[in-house]
Amino acid sequence: MHYKIYSKERTSHFIDVECFIDNLTGDKVELQLPAWRPGRYELQNFAKNIQTFEVFDESGEKLSARKIAKDRWEVLTHGAKSIVARYNYFAQIINAGSSYIDEHTFYVNPVNLCIYAEGKINESCTVELHLREKEKIAGINNISSSQEKGTHLLHFDDFYHLADSPFIVSPTLKHDFYKVGKVKFHLWFEGNFQPDFKRIKADFKKFTQEQINVFGEFPEKEYHFLTWILPVPYYHGVEHRSSTMQVLGPDSQNFEELYIDLLGLASHELFHTWNICKIRPIELLPYDFTKENYFQTCFVAEGVTTYYGDLMLSRSKVFDETQYLKELEACFKRHFDHADKASQSLVESSWDLWLDGYNPSIPDRKVSVYHKGAIAAQILDLHIRKVSSHTLSLDDVMKLMWEQFGKPFKGYTMEDYQLICEEIANEKLDWYFDVCIKGNESLFDLLNRYLQLLGLEVIRNEEGIISLSKTTN
Repeated sequence: MHYKIYSKERTSHFIDVECFIDNLTGDKVELQLPAWRPGRYELQNFAKNIQTFEVFDESGEKLSARKIAKDRWEVLTHGAKSIVARYNYFAQIINAGSSYIDEHTFYVNPVNLCIYAEGKINESCTVELHLREKEKIAGINNISSSQEKGTHLLHFDDFYHLADSPFIVSPTLKHDFYKVGKVKFHLWFEGNFQPDFKRIKADFKKFTQEQINVFGEFPEKEYHFLTWILPVPYYHGVEHRSSTMQVLGPDSQNFEELYIDLLGLASHELFHTWNICKIRPIELLPYDFTKENYFQTCFVAEGVTTYYGDLMLSRSKVFDETQYLKELEACFKRHFDHADKASQSLVESSWDLWLDGYNPSIPDRKVSVYHKGAIAAQILDLHIRKVSSHTLSLDDVMKLMWEQFGKPFKGYTMEDYQLICEEIANEKLDWYFDVCIKGNESLFDLLNRYLQLLGLEVIRNEEGIISLSKTTN
């Protein structure tokens, strides 16, 4: 499949797409626009943003294209070997998972607006872009330029690769990079923000190295941190195979506060390069873009990652003790202040992400796979450290998950995760999974018992407000 992505009129906020599909057989083909995107496990109905949709054969004759689902079309090819679908997509929202276009910036998450032909999702594909003078492309590794001025071709292994590769085109992108070993890490900034690249590179290199130390290697040859600073309050990041898209704001915010947000978001998203992009639940391998992909283990994908995001900043000395404890307290407050009495377990809330995981729920129903998941991960980490006399930790669990499932790209089950945890702990952990993962009882007292190992204590005052303090001997 080959795509041309452009805009006839950027101020309209419409992105124009032409999708060329060759080597067809039979009298019909079905075209699918993804119903959701990796990193956010809810149906998003991207097709609602398509205004016009037409399909033509190689001679320019219009073909019958009939919708058979909200985001799927049946095209009667009448034996045509090649077709082109032409449509436009309204892109006026800026967040880490959206697409957007105006006179200045061209931002694309291909999963929002690129269709694929049934039976061809595993075939290589290309995207053709035409850049204006002074414009740069951020986020893509494999780019070739044609002899025609401003024409660039982006290459992808298959549609899964394309869907997981956002990019920004802009004349005001700011860029630098750092290396850890042979891996090049690109830093891209868009918006009203003057990055202190010397400081950013030093800090990012520290937490990047700390994460690589956990797994022993980095999964990709190059990586891109794409960061868009907005004039409005925002905090959102999405992980991808070899990049992350991050949206932060406001640009008027105190720089140190904005920088703390940048560090926390970037460390979290980088950890996802292993944990979910490679170490993936079996239910998500491969992604089925046509419907919900239910799975029980988002507490591993997001909870463990949330725990490690700040922990890596602490262990690499990017965060001092005060800042790390502040972030830890914030996580505890978000859970215990709002969901300590929730009726759902982490397993149930993982499953129900597809129902209402990213929206406010009815009272005392669901828990956050991020916050309670991080608390459960910390309890497990501290338990393993305790029973192994501090010779082993959750690091060893994640490294073994990488070696057995991530590196060979083989999906894992809940049972697989428990068995690896038990192998590292050298004991059965039914109690942990029954209470912390499958149960709905409060983890307040259990967490405090393990925090004693760190000389810490979570306190709930008379008004029920949560705080974290050091214990006194």
